[in-house]
Amino acid sequence: METPDRRAPLAERVEQLLSLEGPLPIVTAGDPVLRRGTDPYEGQLGSVLLARFVEALRVTMRAAPGVGLAAPQVGVELRIAVIEDPAPVPEEVRRARGRVPQPFRVLVDPVYEPVGTGRAAFFEGCLSVPGYQAVVARAAEVRLTGRDEHGRALDEVFTGWPARIVQHETDHLDGTLYLDRAEPRSLASHQAVAEYWSQPTPRRAARELGFGLP
Repeated sequence: METPDRRAPLAERVEQLLSLEGPLPIVTAGDPVLRRGTDPYEGQLGSVLLARFVEALRVTMRAAPGVGLAAPQVGVELRIAVIEDPAPVPEEVRRARGRVPQPFRVLVDPVYEPVGTGRAAFFEGCLSVPGYQAVVARAAEVRLTGRDEHGRALDEVFTGWPARIVQHETDHLDGTLYLDRAEPRSLASHQAVAEYWSQPTPRRAARELGFGLP
């Protein structure tokens, strides 16, 4: 089946998108939809279509696999994202990065703000920038506000790796890619990261590639 026509009304495009078999196609860097920003969710899809769309985001995220997926990454300019992280990492990585399991959750109209001045820098990747990673310094702790898919208020403080995930996905909704915040000299292929930079922190990469850390 053909890719949905982005000139069609939003609900119609989402219906077309959901008619595709299997995980949804993920939009990659260079596509304007990743840079336009998104519209607040104001019931444009209705409760039934929204539930189907959220489920499709979950299926697509897990199949990729990834720990988050934002609506514009599948070509839909709505302020909606999903996150989930089983955190299957060694204990030393968990301690260094603060990576703990996160249940599946839906973020509707999320906004984050830093809590304190602490920052942490780690290699980060993106499903819309396949094949590469780069070191990004982000707030170590953030307060996230918004709603869930049922309209219930969300007001929660995230720390460590979960804070990184919600910042990454919320950035997508503002038309920002992780590359915009990355240390350019740290950019590396997945293969290079696995071969050289698999340590729990990027200190060695910073020293040998020549970039700073907070």
